[in-house]
Amino acid sequence: MTKCAVFSVSILLVFLFHVINTLAQPTAAPVQSTAAPKPPANAPAKPAKPPTSAATPPASPAKPPIQSAKAPAQSVQVPVQKGSIDVTKILAKARGYSVFIRLFKSTGLAAQLYAQLNNSNNGFTIFAPTDTAFSNLKPGTINSLSDLQKTQLIQFHILNSVIGLSNFQTLSNPVPTEAGDTSAGEFPLNVTTAGNQVNISTGLVNTTMGGTIYLDNKLAIYRVDSVLLPLDIFSPKPKKAAAPKPALSDSNTTTTAAESPSGAAAAAATASSTTDTDAAKANASGAVSLSTNKMLLPIGIAMVAFLMGKGT
Repeated sequence: MTKCAVFSVSILLVFLFHVINTLAQPTAAPVQSTAAPKPPANAPAKPAKPPTSAATPPASPAKPPIQSAKAPAQSVQVPVQKGSIDVTKILAKARGYSVFIRLFKSTGLAAQLYAQLNNSNNGFTIFAPTDTAFSNLKPGTINSLSDLQKTQLIQFHILNSVIGLSNFQTLSNPVPTEAGDTSAGEFPLNVTTAGNQVNISTGLVNTTMGGTIYLDNKLAIYRVDSVLLPLDIFSPKPKKAAAPKPALSDSNTTTTAAESPSGAAAAAATASSTTDTDAAKANASGAVSLSTNKMLLPIGIAMVAFLMGKGT
C-alpha cells in the first residue's frame, strides 16, 4: 500500500516537473513563408480611375497664380459711368479740379464735349490739372487772358482721340490738340514715355502724367500736376516789322499811280484838269489874238488912205 502511494507521488512530481519546464521555455515565432501568396484565380480587377473632366476639380489643391513682378496698371479713380458721359461730373467726383471745371464750363467746351461724347462716335483724352497746379501759377495769370486765350488754353489739354496708358508710346510728336495747329511753334505738345512713366512737354512746361481719373472706350482723363502752357499764348513770337518801301521816282510814281485803281482815277482827274487848263489857255490866247486883229485893222486902213492921199 505504501509503495503504491510513493509511486503515485513520484509520477505526479515528474509530471509537474515536465509541465513547469515546458511552460518556462519561450514559444518560437512561426516561420513565415517566403513565397508570396498567389492571388486567387477569380480575383476582382481593380476599379479603373474615373476620367477627370473639366468640371471635376483635381484631387490636390491648385497652386495660387504667381504674381507678376511688374506693378499693376494704375487704378481708375472714378468708375465707368452708366448712361450719358459728363466730364464735369466725373471731375467733381474725383475732387480737386474745381478751377479746371470752372474754366471748362465758362469757355463753353463742357457743353461741346458733352454733345460729341453722347451723340457721336468721337473720343477724347483730357489732361486735367489739379487745383494745386493752378495755384502754382503766377497771380493773375489766368485772369489776364482774353476769352479766346482761355478757350485755347483748355483746348490745349484735350486730344481728339482716346489714348490708353499703353498707347502713348505710339504717338508722333508734336501731338495735335483741340487748340489748333502744331506747326510754326504755335501749340506744340510733345509726349514721351520711359517705362510706365509718361512725360509731357509744351516748350514752357515739363511735367509727368499722374494717375488715371477715368477710362472707357470713348473718354480718358488723366491727372497732371502742372498747367500745360502753350507757347503761342504765354511766349508768342514777336511779329516781324514790315520792310520800308523804296522811294519812287516821278516816272515810277506816275506808272504806279496809273496801275492802281485809285491811282488811275487820280491820273485821269489830273489829265482832265491839265486838258481843261490847256483849253482855257488856248481860248485866252485866241481871244487876245482876235482883239489884236481888231485893233490892227483900222490902223492899216488909215495908213493906206494916207499913202494914197500923199501920192495924189
